[in-house]
Amino acid sequence: MNAFYVPTKIYTGEAAFENLKQYPIHNLCIICDPFVEKSGMVNKLLRVLDEMGAQYRIFSDITPDPNTELVVQGLSRIVAHKPDAVLAMGGGSAIDAAKAISYMYQKTTGAEKPLCIAVPTTSGTGSEATSFAVITDAETHIKYPITDDKLLPNIAILDPTLVRSVPPAVTADTGMDVLTHAVESYVSPMSGTYAEALAEKAVRLVFSDLLTAYHSPDDTRARAHMHAASNLAGFAFDYTSLGINHGIAHAVGGVFHIPHGRCNAVLLPHVIAYNAKNSQFAFDRYTALSRMLELGAASDYQTLKNFCNAIHALMLKMNMPTTLRACGVSEAEFREHLPSIVE
Repeated sequence: MNAFYVPTKIYTGEAAFENLKQYPIHNLCIICDPFVEKSGMVNKLLRVLDEMGAQYRIFSDITPDPNTELVVQGLSRIVAHKPDAVLAMGGGSAIDAAKAISYMYQKTTGAEKPLCIAVPTTSGTGSEATSFAVITDAETHIKYPITDDKLLPNIAILDPTLVRSVPPAVTADTGMDVLTHAVESYVSPMSGTYAEALAEKAVRLVFSDLLTAYHSPDDTRARAHMHAASNLAGFAFDYTSLGINHGIAHAVGGVFHIPHGRCNAVLLPHVIAYNAKNSQFAFDRYTALSRMLELGAASDYQTLKNFCNAIHALMLKMNMPTTLRACGVSEAEFREHLPSIVE
C-alpha cells in the first residue's frame, strides 16, 4: 500500500507574501545569506511583516553548502530568540540550513516546531517541498542528506520576481538540477502515478522554459514556470527519493567544490546510459520521456540517444561545461580522490 500527500501549502505569484497575514506569526526568525539581506530582496517580506505587526530577527550568516558548525551557530541564535516561526529565504543552502536548524531546535529543546516557511530565490533545489536537508560535515567535508517528515516546510512561497536577478550561470546550474530531480524521480523503482505526473510536467517545463529564463532573465512567465518546475520535481523526488546521479554528484561536488546542479548535469547523460544498459525498466522510462518531448526515433536505442543528446545540447546552449575537466578537475586530481569519492 502506498500513500501520497503534500502537507506543504504553496502560495504563488507576485503577491504571495500577502498570504502570511492569515497566520498568527508574532516572533519570526529570518534565515538567509548576506546577499539576500544586503540586496534588499528581503524588503518585500519585511513590508508585509510590518503590516502584520510581527517582530523579527535576521540570521544572515548562511554560506553555500551549509555545514554542521553553521547549524550549531544558527541553533544557538534560535534558542535565544524562541521564535514561533522560522522563514528561510534564499537558495537551497539557506532553506536546507533553516530546515535543519528548526528541526534541531525542536529535538534539543522539546519545544513545538516553529512554523517553517520556505521562500526560494533560485529555481533548482526544490528544498521547499522536500523532507530532505543536505548538511556538510565541517571536518570531513562530506555531504550528508538527512531526512525526516518533520523537515518539511509548512509553507512555501513561490514569487517569480525574486528570481529575476539570478545570474545566467546560476539559472543554468539550478535549472539542470531541476531536470535531474525530475528524471531520477521518474526512473525510480518507487515511482508511481502521482510522482510520474509531477516529474513529467517538470521535465516539460525545463525543456520549454529554461533557455528563455537563461537568455531573458526578466521574462516573468519563464521564471514562474521554472519556479513551478523546481517545486513539482521536489514533490516528486520527496516521494520516490533520488538515484546514483545525486549520490555521485554529492560526493564529487563536495570534494572538488563544483556547483551541485552543474555536477548533476555533467553526470546525467552518462548515468542515463549506464542505467539504461543495466535495467530494462530504466531504459523504458527514459525512452518514454524522450517520446514525450517528441524526440522519438525509429529505434528505441536512437530514442534514448536523442534524449541524451537533447540534454547535452541544452547544456551547450547555456555555455555549461560538459565534462569534469571543463569544470577545472584534472584527471590526476580525479584519480587521486576517486577512492574517497567511491567510499
